[in-house]
Amino acid sequence: MNYDLIIRNATIVTEHELLQADIGISDQQVLAISPELGGSAGELIDASGLHLLPGGIDPHVHCNEPGRTNWEGFATATAALAAGGITSCIDMPLNAHPPTCNAAAFNAKLAALQANALIDVALWGGLVPGNLDDLDELAALGVAGFKAFMSTSGTDDFVAADDLTLYEGMQRAAQLGKIVAVHAENDQMTSALARRAMSEGRRGVRDYLASRPIVAELEAISRAILLASETDCALHIVHVSSGRGIALVAEAQARGLDISCETCPHYLILTEDDVERIGALAKCAPPLRPAEQVEALWAHVLNGSLSMVSSDHSPAPPDMKTGQDFFAIWGGISGCQSTLSLMLTEGYSRRGITLPHIAGLIAGSAARRFGLRPAKGQIAIGADADLALVDLGHEAELNAADLFYRHRQSPYVGMRLRGRVVRTFVRGATVFRDGQVEPTRVGQYISVGSRT
Repeated sequence: MNYDLIIRNATIVTEHELLQADIGISDQQVLAISPELGGSAGELIDASGLHLLPGGIDPHVHCNEPGRTNWEGFATATAALAAGGITSCIDMPLNAHPPTCNAAAFNAKLAALQANALIDVALWGGLVPGNLDDLDELAALGVAGFKAFMSTSGTDDFVAADDLTLYEGMQRAAQLGKIVAVHAENDQMTSALARRAMSEGRRGVRDYLASRPIVAELEAISRAILLASETDCALHIVHVSSGRGIALVAEAQARGLDISCETCPHYLILTEDDVERIGALAKCAPPLRPAEQVEALWAHVLNGSLSMVSSDHSPAPPDMKTGQDFFAIWGGISGCQSTLSLMLTEGYSRRGITLPHIAGLIAGSAARRFGLRPAKGQIAIGADADLALVDLGHEAELNAADLFYRHRQSPYVGMRLRGRVVRTFVRGATVFRDGQVEPTRVGQYISVGSRT
């Protein structure tokens, strides 16, 4: 057998086991996995001492193109993802301008993606007041699902969904066989608390944190679950920040509801005390929580009730991440390049989570939930050759110069992280190697079919 590429002597990580084997790749797919694989190849890689993981899938990134490429853009965002061993992502409808809420906006984003993406990209459509009739077009164009905000989004062009919009949008999504993802915070509560604090001249870090209490997340999750159960809609709760929030989702799953959730590395690693220490770069919504919530989230990871980790990469220019008024600072974290290393550092190295479990958290669960299997999220014969070759023994401090974002800022700068991505493959093509992004843009749009 003649292959395009053979990777020899790697420790292959699947969701189920570790394998000492060679892997043969041709025509963008994995064609063989076997010890001492026979045959020849156009390229041969000796991966002795390295681990080969399924390329990560980040289902929650904001590439901000078109319209706000001074914030990020597909070229820089996907370069950062590739540098972090991520081979597919799902881009959110905001903070692009216009947001992806109709076919025209979708087509503008698709053109930017096809011109600039280094990795494969699926797209979320938006669910906002007034675009109910646009959901059919977006579904036909293959969006992964529809994203709605239950609180203020931070941008004027993506309006929060009131309860009627959310209810009717879930009805339509169920008919179309699409999932609805929600940012779950009670807007009435958080907005009123913020207005009160600002009117009293309280605009510091702790004032912002207090304006977005855990109960605001819990109430919104409960309301979203109720609406999804009434409409028979598949539901996904993004960036859950509290153990009690995960518990609400787990209870709904136990009742047979089609619901899932994710958390982010910043909720698993950073605390509200870190916001005071780091400052604006650690501001996000929902905000970082006390240390006991970090431990509660890890408990859910360990027992399997929390099975997905996304970055919620939400970058902004430096002048939007500075200032004395913490309420006015942009609430987003730049972090997609570091997801795998953070999970290897805190999950695998410090907490003893197995590598197969890590593979599920950053790849397998998202692939299953959002309709990207069987091609994505696994190392298996017939799957796309989306792979991350990682040196687990490497440990180093993250420097701003290491980052590929348009703006090289992140709350993780200065942390010692384990696991260096040596090489990243998208459908068998090398997109990142030894600290450098390859010049060829191979990323493609991933069209997602109906769930029904």
